[in-house]
Amino acid sequence: MSPHTRFIPLVVGAVLLTAACGSRDDESRPAALPSAASLPPAPSPQPSMILPPPTYTPVSPGGVLPPTWVPPTYAYPTGTTATTTTAPPSAAPLTKSPTPTPAHAAKCSGEPTGAQILALVKGEDGIPKKTLQVREGPFCADTWSFTVLKLAGVSGDQEPLNVVASGSGTSLAFITAGSDVCNPQVQSSAPAGIRVLACGY
Repeated sequence: MSPHTRFIPLVVGAVLLTAACGSRDDESRPAALPSAASLPPAPSPQPSMILPPPTYTPVSPGGVLPPTWVPPTYAYPTGTTATTTTAPPSAAPLTKSPTPTPAHAAKCSGEPTGAQILALVKGEDGIPKKTLQVREGPFCADTWSFTVLKLAGVSGDQEPLNVVASGSGTSLAFITAGSDVCNPQVQSSAPAGIRVLACGY
């Protein structure tokens, strides 16, 4: 046998082994790969946040923290409430004290009398022709007088008839009469006690 023929069975065996390996590779491969169209789309890359690794400070065996370590503090939002502050009262405000109202005139102790006032107003303009009687007064201050008259025999509320006069006796003079007798003459010339009765001040 020639030296070349000794290698033939080896070559044939190697070829057969190679062929057998190739056929097994073909059988183990999948029949068909799915196409790119049937695959779901790959997820888009999301941005990632890289956090620094936590750092730890070792605690000493006694359990006491090193002096440089500060425990973390967290700020939580707190609700706010509106607060109103009232300033303490300072000095009392300066106000002008009102002028005290003078006292009204006192009832006349002598003249004029009620009868003299009734006789004085009889026949004056604006005075009713009916019988009158004195309801209040006369009140006197200096030489002035103030009297309130009413219709005689009429009960219930009725508008008063005020009479302002000056003097007494035979010098008794009619100044004004009516429901409002606070005229310029009374305001400027009447004594305070008469003006309070006629004008209210």
